[in-house]
Amino acid sequence: MYEKLLVLESVSVDFNTRSMLTLNIAIGLIMVGVALNIKLQNFSVLFKNPRPFIIGVLSQFVALPLITFILIISLPLPASVALGMLLVACVPGGNVSNFMSSYSKSNVELSVSLTIFATLVSWIITPLNFALYGSWFLKISARKHEIMTSVEIDFFQMLQTIILIMVIPLVIGLFIAKKFPGFAEKVGPTVRRISMLVFAVIVIIAISRNSENLFDYLHLIFLLVLLHSSLSYGVGYIMGRSFKLSRINVRTVTLETGIQNAALALALIFNPKLFNGAGGMATIAAWWGVWTILSGMLVAMFFSYRKLQN
Repeated sequence: MYEKLLVLESVSVDFNTRSMLTLNIAIGLIMVGVALNIKLQNFSVLFKNPRPFIIGVLSQFVALPLITFILIISLPLPASVALGMLLVACVPGGNVSNFMSSYSKSNVELSVSLTIFATLVSWIITPLNFALYGSWFLKISARKHEIMTSVEIDFFQMLQTIILIMVIPLVIGLFIAKKFPGFAEKVGPTVRRISMLVFAVIVIIAISRNSENLFDYLHLIFLLVLLHSSLSYGVGYIMGRSFKLSRINVRTVTLETGIQNAALALALIFNPKLFNGAGGMATIAAWWGVWTILSGMLVAMFFSYRKLQN
């Protein structure tokens, strides 16, 4: 597997300045759309029963990156592919989890609280986790394969990028929601849908330009994402059961841990000051974005058909 995927180390998904700007604007609008629908009552779960919330945060930001690190050092993977898996594990959960929680008859209030909190704190936790585990992996990989990777980890550049495309738009969205609540409630869903559509189109075009190299190895990427995704859901489920959460909260923590914000991961990967579209990272994150929706629906359907016990 290592030799077959090694070619992705030299592949870069090209993005011109205009495309990069449009991509960042799309991510920013997604964050504005999220903030427009944030209400104080979303956090009422923290005061009612904080334990499931704490377990959910630990599952997503502590357990998942740690387990992912163990996975990537255990498999014969090129640095670009392994760091793509690690980055996906370090970004916050996606808003898709809120829909999946509702569909699966999980605790939607807990799901929304976890998603909002993860988004708000990801500006510091994501760079910290990725810098920590990524630097460890690169040292281990260099000794194991006696080869240096072209991928570099810049903590402060990643921090700056996340603040620009996530934190600032969130603050703007929160301000609008506070000052113009009626307007925010009306346009919030539309802003999210349009921005997500624009983002998806840009990524599809970028990937298609490099399809000859990237899709030749998609079957291996598919297996890696399948393994990693299954492990992510498993981490959430085991964390919930280990700390004896209720069945409904176990479902929620499982979905929140298994569904990651691949859009943010791609935005970071395509940034020329960070990873400059590194082929292995881009392919992993792009397929994660597709698989998150499919796997989330499958897990949600499985939960929905199982009756909750009192």
